[in-house]
Parts: sequence; C-alpha cells; structure tokens
Amino acid sequence: MSFPGPPDPSRVQRLMQPVWRAWVDLVYPRLCCVCKVPVEEGWFCGGCADALPLVEAPYCNVCGEVYEGAITQEFRCGNCSGRRLEFEFAVAACHAEGVMRELIHQFKYERRLHLRGALATLMLRVLEEPRLAQENLADWLLVPVPLHRSREVEREFNQSWELCTRLSRLTGIPAAKALLRTRETDQQAGLSREERLKNLRGAFTVRPARRWQRPTELKGRRVLLVDDVFTTGATTSECARVLRRVGGAEKVVVITTTRG
Repeated sequence: MSFPGPPDPSRVQRLMQPVWRAWVDLVYPRLCCVCKVPVEEGWFCGGCADALPLVEAPYCNVCGEVYEGAITQEFRCGNCSGRRLEFEFAVAACHAEGVMRELIHQFKYERRLHLRGALATLMLRVLEEPRLAQENLADWLLVPVPLHRSREVEREFNQSWELCTRLSRLTGIPAAKALLRTRETDQQAGLSREERLKNLRGAFTVRPARRWQRPTELKGRRVLLVDDVFTTGATTSECARVLRRVGGAEKVVVITTTRG
C-alpha cells in the first residue's frame, strides 16, 4: 500500500497566501504610505504614485545625474569628467525631493521600518535600467553600505541593509554584509571633493570571516552596492574600491532609492 507524500511546502504557501492576505487586509487595511487613503494593492494610491519624482533618462552614464533636454546618446557629466570613480555606474529610482525626501527621513530617523517595503519596491525599477536588465542578476550580490557600529547602535538599524534584505526577498538576489566600517567619519556635508575623499580613506574594509560563519566570497563576483541616497558618490566610490581592490569583486554598480 502506498501513502501520499508530504504536501509541497511551496504549493501550500501559494494556496494559503490569498487567505492570509485577506485576513491581514481585514485587520490592517492597506493604506497609501503617503496620504493614508485606502488602496487595493501596492504602497501608493494613484495620485501619490503619479507625484513620485522618478528619475528618467537622459542622465549621466556614470553617476546618474539627470539632465533635461534631448540627449540621444550616452554622455558623461561635467562632475564625472576627469574624476576616478571606482564603481561602473550608479542609478537611482527617484529624486530626493518632495514626498521621497519625507519618506527617506521617516524611514531613517523616525524608525518607520515598514517603509522599507515601499522603498525597496521602488528600487525594482532601477533593475530595469538597460545595462542591468541584460544581466542575470541572480548571479550578482547585494551589499549594503555599512554604518559604523556606534551609529548603527544609536539608530538601531542600518537602512541600507534593510533595503538589501527586502530587495533580496523581492528578487531572489542574495544579500550579504560584505563590508565593515572601521571608523566613524566626519559629516560629508560642507566638505570639498578632496576633503570628502580624505575623510573616507581607510574607513571601510572587507568584513572578516567569523568562526561560525562562512566568509562572503567576493572574488570574481558582480556586486550591487545598495544605499538609500546617492549624493556625490564619494562614499560609494570608496566602498567600491574596497570591494574591487581588496575583495576582488569583478564589477560594482551602485543602486539607490533616491539621488540628491
């Protein structure tokens, strides 16, 4: 006599997901994360979604700075000309203005961690950038820009890692804390380009292996370096330098929720 095998966990999960979703919606109705009106799905109502300051082409082929006008070919902006950046290129989902500036502030400084879902979902459009869309991103690695331990203890979380884990859940791309911030640095605001680079030099290293944890293999890997906001690129460039020159990563692309 034969007995049926155990149910397929993935199939059970698929069958139960609508029931679970309906129960959650009954107890906690979905609300737009901006204006709080009820929504049937997603994170934004139609009006707020239309108001998002999305980053659209044309933009700099390196740092992603947006330019208005009819530019039909790839170009490098004046800020990137003559400047050595250690990452291949950087792309952002939205401009850091208006509602997006407020959402980022609430997420980082008011500990509204539920917003990581909305912000990570917006980052999915970054992965549709033509240079990334042609890649098999399942072979890449999501790596967050690290915070110094004292800053992370004060904030109680690293916003970049929160975005990494949620983006990994949405896409299946693996995520790892491959970098370590070895010292606290002065605030970058108000510093010149040279001062920013000097301020960050030696502030990052590859995270060492632990006894109970296998080291993250970086050699030959392609890395998506994740942060919430891209400003001058000094921090992400230094992180990319460590990933490539110390860790042996083949390529580093910076992806962020917003661009300042």
